[in-house]
Amino acid sequence: MERKVIIYTQRVEEVKSYQERRDCADQNIPRFLEACGYLPIPVSNVLRNPAELAERLQPSGIVLTGGNSLQKYGGNAPERDFTDHCLIEAALENEIPIYGFCRGMQSILDYFGCRLENVPNHVAVRHQVHGMWGNFEVNSYHNQACMEISERLQIAAQTADGVIEAVVSGEYQIMATMWHPERENPFADKDMRRVQEFFG
Repeated sequence: MERKVIIYTQRVEEVKSYQERRDCADQNIPRFLEACGYLPIPVSNVLRNPAELAERLQPSGIVLTGGNSLQKYGGNAPERDFTDHCLIEAALENEIPIYGFCRGMQSILDYFGCRLENVPNHVAVRHQVHGMWGNFEVNSYHNQACMEISERLQIAAQTADGVIEAVVSGEYQIMATMWHPERENPFADKDMRRVQEFFG
């Protein structure tokens, strides 16, 4: 059976000793997507029109991964901001499901006009979340998050301190989480099932 294609974004790393800016991603990201049954393909951050890749490949889904903070919140990778923005627009225009995690969720929130703010005690910890998906524990590696969201999104999970940890949309095929599914070892069944049900 032919596997469905999922394209995913990469972080930007500056390697000063080589005077290079590199696109890169944790190898666990394609491992996670393969474990879910998909064929993962990375997206470069230097494409003049990242939307063309989505329109040409017509993937079964787009994943916006973790990585650099948005430039408006102190990040140093404007090319990643551009890539995420173009892919979100392509997903909405072409009805491609889009899942963002950590920085990817921040890109989605920012696209819909949600303000990020610094949140304490959310880096390299585990904590409980609650909401429409139930109550469970997740990993956390983010400095910034939202406390309020656009009416075009719905809260799927949040923490006891009010930080929004997951959103979905009734209007668009959007799902986002602040936690990293690829950083669970082994991968969590609930994360895999959620992604499989979302992308089909």
